[in-house]
Amino acid sequence: MEKRVTYHQQTDIDNTLKLREVLKTLPPFSRDYFRAIDATTTTKTRISYAYDIRIFFQFLLDENPAFEGKTMRDFQVDVLDQVKAVDLEEYEEYLKVYHSGDKIETNGERGLKRKISALRSFYAYYYKHEMIQTNPSVLIDVPKIHQKSIIRLDADEVVQLLDYIEHCGDTLTGQKRVYYEKTKERDLALVTLLLGTGIRVSECVGLDVEDVDFKNNGIKVTRKGGNEMVVYFGEEVEKALRNYLEVRKNITPVAGHEHALFYSTQRKRIGVQAVENLVKKYARQITGTKKITPHKLRSTYGTALYQETGDIYLVADVLGHRDVNTTKKHYAALDDARRRQAATAVRLREDTD
Repeated sequence: MEKRVTYHQQTDIDNTLKLREVLKTLPPFSRDYFRAIDATTTTKTRISYAYDIRIFFQFLLDENPAFEGKTMRDFQVDVLDQVKAVDLEEYEEYLKVYHSGDKIETNGERGLKRKISALRSFYAYYYKHEMIQTNPSVLIDVPKIHQKSIIRLDADEVVQLLDYIEHCGDTLTGQKRVYYEKTKERDLALVTLLLGTGIRVSECVGLDVEDVDFKNNGIKVTRKGGNEMVVYFGEEVEKALRNYLEVRKNITPVAGHEHALFYSTQRKRIGVQAVENLVKKYARQITGTKKITPHKLRSTYGTALYQETGDIYLVADVLGHRDVNTTKKHYAALDDARRRQAATAVRLREDTD
């Protein structure tokens, strides 16, 4: 019997082939670095790093007179020694706004930090292996990330969103009504699952029907980094999933997509972009001031779980955060009310009256 390739395995295969193509456009010596980080990074991370490092070399070709007339393939590893800290500071400034072909690209704090971090990792490898004498990347500051407030749905907005998905067909006519009826149970199951478990949209679209276990009310998800974990769900998620699975029985999938839990209207595994679009479509009807995405539904779940339990370690575990500090950064700020209780919780002196 032929072994089934899961969504995540196929994504890794596609990314590996894509990375090989990107590496052909980088200086040949770069391959050593990407081979070295293979065991400790995901294929998605390596592709991001490859693009980021390619921007750095393109910057040298376009902006540094010392490399005029050269091509990307001309660069040898000693080029890294020719770059000084001041050049990297110029690069950091360049990244804020630059031309890429006909497009103008921009980077905010997070984009800058990722690109500088990629370059630091790149330099560190060659410096550690004594292929270069200097490491100017450690002499420049990594941009500071300012935390944004968490955007999430309030409890009443969650109710409104689910009610709207369930009943908005009453206001539709014609083709819109036909499309709504066709996708209603799927959309309700998708949104209920995201709100009721806090899983990532990439984890959601990667689910196979075999990953759903109604005996224990759990779903097997593949987390960032490839770890598998069972996430449990409540009665509302169970009901929405069961209703959708009844509809799913009548769908004949395109070959190769038989195992996908959620199907697109093309009868293929639904994609991340499609889920993002449907969440935005419904959320727009509930709130015009909040830009709601699948990740905001994850934040909504994380906030509700933390407010109910006060257990930051449980929230970190269920959300699949490898470092609890990531969770603390996002959710501990919500704990102002509990911190206020601390003011009266400890008595320094008992009343003597």
